[in-house]
Amino acid sequence: MSLVEYAAILGAGILAGIINVVAGAGTLITFPTLLALGVPPVVANVSNTVGLVPASVTGAFGYRRELRGQWRAVAVMAAFSAVGGIIGGILLLALPATSFSFIVPFLLVIAAVMAAVQPRVARYVRRNAAAHEQADDSTRAVTFGLILGVLATGVYGGYFGAAQGVVLLAMLGILWSTDMNRANGAKNVLAGTANVVSAIIFISSGTVDWRIAVLVGIGSAIGGVIGARIGRRLPAPVLRAILVIVALTAAVILFVE
Repeated sequence: MSLVEYAAILGAGILAGIINVVAGAGTLITFPTLLALGVPPVVANVSNTVGLVPASVTGAFGYRRELRGQWRAVAVMAAFSAVGGIIGGILLLALPATSFSFIVPFLLVIAAVMAAVQPRVARYVRRNAAAHEQADDSTRAVTFGLILGVLATGVYGGYFGAAQGVVLLAMLGILWSTDMNRANGAKNVLAGTANVVSAIIFISSGTVDWRIAVLVGIGSAIGGVIGARIGRRLPAPVLRAILVIVALTAAVILFVE
């Protein structure tokens, strides 16, 4: 790779880190960037997953206060997210690379839709929050349906992962807690868990391009710090529009190829 390509990956990592804090789905920036640079889809996916591990861990740690008194419930959900992440990671490595190349355009379209509808989901959760706050039951017990949903998103996260956080936040906000900060904290833990376990599988498989992983890791860590400080001042609708455009463009390119 040239210095320009290294700089592009680092820059994509920074932007992804910011977007993950502000709107979620930062993978929709890094993954298409790697594809545009000619990185094979499977290598791009596993290297990107490993590179985002530091940001996943710090993101989960940053919401520890919002999860006080809820760690037992979060731990139960995290266990199923881990199982899902393991299944998804194994599927990615076990299935032929052509299978991933075939399915990833559809996943990109789904992820783009999830990123696009995130504001509506957030508004729905906030409206419900107002009603539940009056009843003083903003956080419910973990249900079997929620466990199945967490398991499914874990599989998705281990296999691909773009916009996993958007799906998780919507599901947690509807089925578990209408406290947006608490739901977001749990989302970070669950998505981070699936990310970490799948990254371990990818590392052991020897398919990771460490140049990419390190650059994405450094970039996303920097972006996460920036996003945490100025996230509320950034034009989230513009960033979300970028996510959707990039994802759909990448999907179209892959469909044509």
